[in-house]
Amino acid sequence: QHIVSSAWLEHAPFLSWMIEQVRPHRFVELGTHRGYSYFAACETVKILGLGTNCHAIDTFAGDEHAGFYDHSIYDDVCIRNADYAGFSSIHQMTFADALEKFDDCSIDILHIDGRHFYADVKEDYETWSRKLTPDAVVLFHDTNVRERDFGVWKLFSELKARHPSFEFFHNHGLGVIAPGAQPP
Repeated sequence: QHIVSSAWLEHAPFLSWMIEQVRPHRFVELGTHRGYSYFAACETVKILGLGTNCHAIDTFAGDEHAGFYDHSIYDDVCIRNADYAGFSSIHQMTFADALEKFDDCSIDILHIDGRHFYADVKEDYETWSRKLTPDAVVLFHDTNVRERDFGVWKLFSELKARHPSFEFFHNHGLGVIAPGAQPP
């Protein structure tokens, strides 16, 4: 196994539990960086023998919050993905460019962890919402970060007022919402 440090470290057990409960047909992650959360999802899918298709979408160039980095991060993620190649795809592109790759109502779990400015997170959620199944679950990482213009907390606060939700406050926070007509 390839071990990396991650702000997602303490959320991985919950993600595994959620995948086991939801048994998604499609898992999509917007913002992968080194891949800790993504590969935690893939490992769960592999262990449980689910038929889930997993997709990681990222430019793999970094941003103001994650820092900027070179092509080696993408290369490493692709090498690590070899263990999951039968059901996992790495997409090096913008989230907007990736939209056309997915049918509407086709994503069961969406993890939003891209640029963390309020406008960016809101745009990610709004543009990808039509891709969600009626019983989809959406994860927002960094809901408990209120520095460096992070705005995830603000959007999550707005969404949790309208949808079934809960939040973990440790490890930078993880917000979970069920926005569909048939929440699980």
